[in-house]
Amino acid sequence: MHGEMAKRIVEVAHDLMVERGYSAFSYADVSEQIGITKATIHHHFSTKSDLAVAVLKRHRERLEQATQYLEGKVQDPLAMLHAYVQHWEACIADRSVPICVAALLSAEMPVLPEAVQAEVRRHFEVLSSWLERTLRAGVAGKVISLNGTPAEEAQFLMAAVHGGMLSARASGSCDVFKIVTTSALNRLNLVKQ
Repeated sequence: MHGEMAKRIVEVAHDLMVERGYSAFSYADVSEQIGITKATIHHHFSTKSDLAVAVLKRHRERLEQATQYLEGKVQDPLAMLHAYVQHWEACIADRSVPICVAALLSAEMPVLPEAVQAEVRRHFEVLSSWLERTLRAGVAGKVISLNGTPAEEAQFLMAAVHGGMLSARASGSCDVFKIVTTSALNRLNLVKQ
């Protein structure tokens, strides 16, 4: 993605998709928010699918940067998982990013263009791979205890976080997210209360 205008278009499209989903946002919505013509958007992204793919790629790149940052700054794998959950808790509480755009779009998979579906799948693959690596490191470091395989527990934790986001959105309260994710993280504690 090149140029400041393309970046701005992607940012606005991200926010609109988080708010409305894929099917309920349009180039007209983006142009109105930025104050540009639809032709300008088409210059950068010829189709809505191209724009959604750019949004999802940027979202995945940010996930990869954040997990690399955590791996460089936090030694304890369980603390890394807590930091990941706390990031989303803060985003939900302050409504800056109340839901993961890939999680939201996964609910629309049957109607998404194939290129967008592929990017949603890629996001989930990258996230589950990081969660699995982190869980394996926690088991090796004797700070995490698993009820299933690392791959199974990664899927469970990912589902808990994303399901907690959806429940928080439906209820209008971050408390639901906290309840779900605290329970999911407590399952991993090596020292059981």
